[in-house]
Amino acid sequence: MRISTLTRPDLERALPELARLRIEVFRAFPYLYDGSLDYEQSYLASFAEATDSIAVVAEEDGRIVGCATGSALEDHNAQFGEPFRARGIDAGRIFYCGESVLDPAYRGRGIGHAFFDAREAYARARGYNSSAFCAVVRPDHHPLKPSDYSPLDPFWRKRGYRKADGLIATFHWKDIDQTEETAHPMQFWIRKLD
Repeated sequence: MRISTLTRPDLERALPELARLRIEVFRAFPYLYDGSLDYEQSYLASFAEATDSIAVVAEEDGRIVGCATGSALEDHNAQFGEPFRARGIDAGRIFYCGESVLDPAYRGRGIGHAFFDAREAYARARGYNSSAFCAVVRPDHHPLKPSDYSPLDPFWRKRGYRKADGLIATFHWKDIDQTEETAHPMQFWIRKLD
């Protein structure tokens, strides 16, 4: 297993493989995302242009099996900064840890920690004082929730992240069991970078 950091132009070359991985992983609960390669590649290309963008990838035998992204919160997507600005929080000092996606066969090997370690170190080196990410909020009794589903909240808390009360963004996407896009609340988690 090899963990490496991609910035432009290496990130741009990896976009098709990262798009494929995002679709595969986000199709599962809790995201239930019914994505397309065209949209994903466009999204990732715009991400690659964001200020301080980074992708940390896990590769085995030359194949990307996991990826975690990050960038300046304000430059990633204007919607991400809105909840912070509404509460008078300087979003310009916050590094946004975007998605972390990992092939299920590679989970439980410390790769998730390596993803956070790399992004947080990158953010500190660029002068950010906090790190944040957001996660979809689903009802406890969602009909597509697997009986063995285990949320990642304990992992995130162990990393020093806490739910930021009142910091919720709303994003739209098509769920695998829907015919149209619907709104999804996304709860922010945040931690100070030492």
